[in-house]
Amino acid sequence: MWMLVLGLLIFLGLHSARIVADDWRTRAIGRLGERRWKGLYSLLSLLGLVLIVWGWALARRQPVPLWASPAGLRHLNSLFTLAAFVLLAAAYVPRNHFKAALHHPMVLGVALWGLGHLLATGTLANAVLFGAFALWALLDGRAALARDRAQGTVYPPGRAGATLLALLVGVLAWAAFAFWLHAAWIGVAPLAAAR
Repeated sequence: MWMLVLGLLIFLGLHSARIVADDWRTRAIGRLGERRWKGLYSLLSLLGLVLIVWGWALARRQPVPLWASPAGLRHLNSLFTLAAFVLLAAAYVPRNHFKAALHHPMVLGVALWGLGHLLATGTLANAVLFGAFALWALLDGRAALARDRAQGTVYPPGRAGATLLALLVGVLAWAAFAFWLHAAWIGVAPLAAAR
């Protein structure tokens, strides 16, 4: 479990710099230069991600049950995850209605993904992993919206075509993951488990 926690501290800690130390981050980028900052940030993020995956895989071998999730929560998780994939796609498709309304759809998608998985799984490792990501996403989203207000950021209105593209990409990515990739990469077929 310690490896999972260390990975989360590194990965989410780095990704929290704008939440808790935005001025420090700006000074560090100025001191190191943008390329070196991005390189170091990427390497440390990758290290954190590897430790998360490895630590979670080790913790799954000896699960510590906390609660038994009813089937209804597993079904709800499928819907949360579908919404999360659409919001993730919306973060990258310019001028869609999701981005126009939510401003930071990716962090809301991460929060939904984390919350859905937290409700649907009942082991200590899953609670630590998904709870940490859900909490981070909520805090990051709040900080990003506060920065937007302080800077007077205005988001362009959404367009129907861009919104449909975000929906299509999100649904297709969700389907690929739900029907094939989740089982292949994680060893759990989520729609089979949701029955």
